Amino acid sequence: MPNAIVYAVPLFILLLVVEMLWGAWRHKQTFALSDTLSSISLGLSGQVVNLFVRVLNFGVYVLAYQYLALFELDTSQWWVWAIGLIGYDFCYYWHHRMGHEVNLLWASHVVHHSSEEYNYATAMRQTSTGFLSNWVFYWPLALIGIPPTVFVIAGAVVLGYQFWVHTRHVGSLGWFDRWFCSPSNHRVHHGQNAYCVDRNYAGVLMIWDRMFGTFAEERPESEEPIIYGIHGQLKTFDPLRANFHKYGDLYADFRLADNWKDRIKVWFARPGWRPAAAERLDPKKPYDIAEFRIYRPRISTATSIYCVLQMLLLMVLGLGLLAFAAQMPLTWKLLGAAWVLATVWIMGRTLENRPGHARWQWLWLFSLSVPALIVHQHWGLPPTWAALLALPLLGVLAFALLRAVRQLQPVEA
Repeated sequence: MPNAIVYAVPLFILLLVVEMLWGAWRHKQTFALSDTLSSISLGLSGQVVNLFVRVLNFGVYVLAYQYLALFELDTSQWWVWAIGLIGYDFCYYWHHRMGHEVNLLWASHVVHHSSEEYNYATAMRQTSTGFLSNWVFYWPLALIGIPPTVFVIAGAVVLGYQFWVHTRHVGSLGWFDRWFCSPSNHRVHHGQNAYCVDRNYAGVLMIWDRMFGTFAEERPESEEPIIYGIHGQLKTFDPLRANFHKYGDLYADFRLADNWKDRIKVWFARPGWRPAAAERLDPKKPYDIAEFRIYRPRISTATSIYCVLQMLLLMVLGLGLLAFAAQMPLTWKLLGAAWVLATVWIMGRTLENRPGHARWQWLWLFSLSVPALIVHQHWGLPPTWAALLALPLLGVLAFALLRAVRQLQPVEA
């Protein structure tokens, strides 16, 4: 049975295009091409990684349900579903909040906040390392007897709901903002302004933020426009660096710490805390939001067109991998995943105009033999047919790449 995300992604992309067209019509565009492609790349990367680790989160829940459940709840009762949805939303609040208040968890969640735009592409920007800690926060639902089916569907509802709130085109919704997570409330959450930091964690119900003192109301744009992104800009479209740069920073401080108390604390302290020895040996310049300049390297029109074509192909092949991975042998699944991750890494270099990216792109054209081989092995499509079908596509991509190489421009941060 195909992965459920295969059905959701086309809808997300459709909504993304609608938002883009709406912004163009209103002369208030909230998309930047490089950032959008980067966000989609990170979302696809996360889903590919989940092919191999999703069983961890669900498996832990099932084990907790089988051996720790205090009650047996019947899925035919409506109130079981109601408790499951509200309970999942409550657990999500604390999961999300700890993702901002604990260094190790922030190192994973920071990916979602690293975009300096705010739109439906930002909603797709997800971490690839969340599996390391996600399972910690939901087992209490198993303890009270919420069946795994209810747990899975409640999670899909709570997470799916949050897609639509990632937009700047929906203003205040009055009473709705008071009780539910809304675009206005969630814009605050993604801001790096002082009043926005560590606020509005709710997935669906804002009552949790109001109960636990983390709610903040959006201020008028004319008074204080929200600046999106993170303190200490990422300044890269490299998906590997986006996913692991905070882990690297924490490990560096761990090594610089001069006592074991600080070496342990560095992983569990609030983001921003550093051991005294690390501050002394490797001082960091204090972040000043007034110095913020959006990261948008300049690339040629030809390069932009090439990367869009590359992303369209990647989406088709990537979704194909997600849809049929359950039917594939592990070897072919690993090969397909490696190809997707290598592709988004190469695209990231191209979007930054990194030195030597053209050579990587030529290698990538040859690497299209990998998905062709997987298709041949899995469905028995004759190699000659695959080659004939691929030739027009390769010709278009090669032509676009040649044009892009001839129009190289220097990077501007």
